[in-house]
Amino acid sequence: MLSGYSEPLHWNRLSLAPLWLKDRFLELIGREEDNARSGKPSGIIAKINSLCDRDIIEALYRASMAGVKIRLIVRGICCLKTGIPGISDNITVRSIVGDYLEHSRIFYFENAGAYEVYCSSADWMPRNLERRVEILFPVEEESLKERMVHILQVLLTDNVKARILNPDGSYVKVDKRGKVRCCAHECFCEEADMMNKQEKEPKRRVFIPEEPLT
Repeated sequence: MLSGYSEPLHWNRLSLAPLWLKDRFLELIGREEDNARSGKPSGIIAKINSLCDRDIIEALYRASMAGVKIRLIVRGICCLKTGIPGISDNITVRSIVGDYLEHSRIFYFENAGAYEVYCSSADWMPRNLERRVEILFPVEEESLKERMVHILQVLLTDNVKARILNPDGSYVKVDKRGKVRCCAHECFCEEADMMNKQEKEPKRRVFIPEEPLT
């Protein structure tokens, strides 16, 4: 496939760029829009590094206009404008830059109450969605889904490193007055340290040579 000599017809769970990934994102965003218009639970949370794809931005605007609550964690470039009356009233954008690169991409879709979580190698940029080989996969194990949601919730609670995008394109610090201090990176570091201490025995890989064919 990479060399151009073949092209997969269909994959069951994985979405691949530049073949199907952009359409899959648009489909997922459109589903939330339809759910909102039908009065069903809807919502989108996305953690990415950059957002500048025109089609994705327009889809997010349409979902916002339908009443979908959209919370974006965009570390770097963001071409979407918040606070446009009647268009992006339901969209918030925050950037977190701290001790760690935070390079992961996590996507949450409410899906009428049966929420879905995805991870991906791609940002919402034309070069990722149209000109590179990137992949999107669903997180299906319940414990891992809960872990992904926890990560998103901590990032959305951060009031130390987070900066909120204003309608004029400027970023401002979170108002911490009356709130408990929360630094996402410190929280993740403490959780990792705690998990490491709870590990009774270090995991060891044992190499077992394959038996020769007889």
